[in-house]
Amino acid sequence: MEPMVYISAAICALSMTVAAWGVTKIWTTIITTVGRNPQVKKDVNTYALIGFATVEAIALYALVIAILMFIM
Repeated sequence: MEPMVYISAAICALSMTVAAWGVTKIWTTIITTVGRNPQVKKDVNTYALIGFATVEAIALYALVIAILMFIM
């Protein structure tokens, strides 16, 4: 049973890696968009922060699930 816990935690770590890639993609898109058209900074920033929070929540949920697997 214990090897399955480690495999499941590794899958959770993989989802955290993908979430980190998503956050990086969001921030690079913000920088590119505002660099091309600075007047849309306020609109882009609002939607980007919502997207950032959503992707970061996925990573935190994966972390909580991985911790719970090791506890139980």
